[in-house]
Amino acid sequence: MTKSLRLAIAGLGTVGAGIVKIVQQHGDLLTARAGQPIEIVAVSARSRSKDRGVDLSGYAWEDDAVELARRDDVDVLIEVIGGEDGPAKAVVETALANGKHVVTANKALLAIHGQNLATLAEENHVALRFEAAVAGGIPIVKALTEGLAANKIERVMGVMNGTCNYILTVMEATGADYADVLRDAQELGYAESDPTVDVGGFDAAHKLSLLAATAFGTQVDFGGVKIEGIQRITLTDIKNAADMGFRIKLLGVASMNDDGLEQRMQPCLVPTNSPLGMLEGVSNMVIVEGDYVGQIVLQGPGAGEGPTASAVMGDVMDIARGLLIPVFGQPAVTLAKATRSNIGMDAEYYLRFSLADEAGVMAAISTTLGEHGVSINRMRQYNHDGDIAPVIILTHEVSRAQLDEALGVIAAMDTCLEKPIAIRIETV
Repeated sequence: MTKSLRLAIAGLGTVGAGIVKIVQQHGDLLTARAGQPIEIVAVSARSRSKDRGVDLSGYAWEDDAVELARRDDVDVLIEVIGGEDGPAKAVVETALANGKHVVTANKALLAIHGQNLATLAEENHVALRFEAAVAGGIPIVKALTEGLAANKIERVMGVMNGTCNYILTVMEATGADYADVLRDAQELGYAESDPTVDVGGFDAAHKLSLLAATAFGTQVDFGGVKIEGIQRITLTDIKNAADMGFRIKLLGVASMNDDGLEQRMQPCLVPTNSPLGMLEGVSNMVIVEGDYVGQIVLQGPGAGEGPTASAVMGDVMDIARGLLIPVFGQPAVTLAKATRSNIGMDAEYYLRFSLADEAGVMAAISTTLGEHGVSINRMRQYNHDGDIAPVIILTHEVSRAQLDEALGVIAAMDTCLEKPIAIRIETV
């Protein structure tokens, strides 16, 4: 009889329970497609007594997740504990050191320790797979490491956090403000009680750093991601953007520029009729541009029990089929330490000012922008709010450094009543 591929699951939250369901419900299908039976032999979680909606009685239980990684009857360790250190890091390192394959959904762990873990996996001739760590059910890692392996990747970008996309699309659709929509998202389970990791851009930045390493052959450099969340985006910005043919998205962009790797996670304006502009709700989308394939677009659910468990099991199936490829698409020893781009690519920008309603104020703003090389493309002045004159300017392409210098001077003016808002307009 064909030997089974034996799994151990560390972590039995939503995703862990989803993995159990897939194995229990699709056993025959998995066997047919993998060429061998796939079975769960052991599990671990913080509580044995919690009802997880699945039957765990047939599996060995380990109170210490690290003990799963030491078991002789385990071939693949699935880590869905979460967290960049602590038990998750310990169980993954132990499994790899003991010659066991690892599948993880833990983007924070890999964003911080990816290079060391990739080296450890490859030294022990085992797989370390992480499809579920980036964009949920979208097979973007597999696309980069396999389907697009013959391409020089020019740019990777996308919406990689469903919580932020939900908040921004609901604000636009309903006219509700940020705080109210965030509260609703928390009640629906789309956002945590402390939503900072999501709305601050950190969750999506973890994912972007992994895609950048895979796309450009560099060591993971989460510290090199320039991160800006959506907290300062107002309903006014969303309405103004829509009025000019744009929508606002929390967009991750990675590209290899002349002076190094640029990684940005920030709110951007994208054309309303572009694929990113039409993305709604909690969905994710990743766009990859390669020198031979051109532009491809992948869209799907970015989180949740089903999509994430599906991605985990996709990696398990590849291991069962004997597919053993380097963690980030090429041997870890060949991954170059990323040189961070200090210049970045020039872009057009949306600027919002709250100015005193006085003669000569707009002339001073225009002069200051021009003195710093910022050329105005379009300008709109909306209805006054008392003595405040709201002004919107769209620039021609300019470097962010030049723009920041100009905005710094303007912000210091007595007639500038609030810190100016600057949002990049991304070419899609």
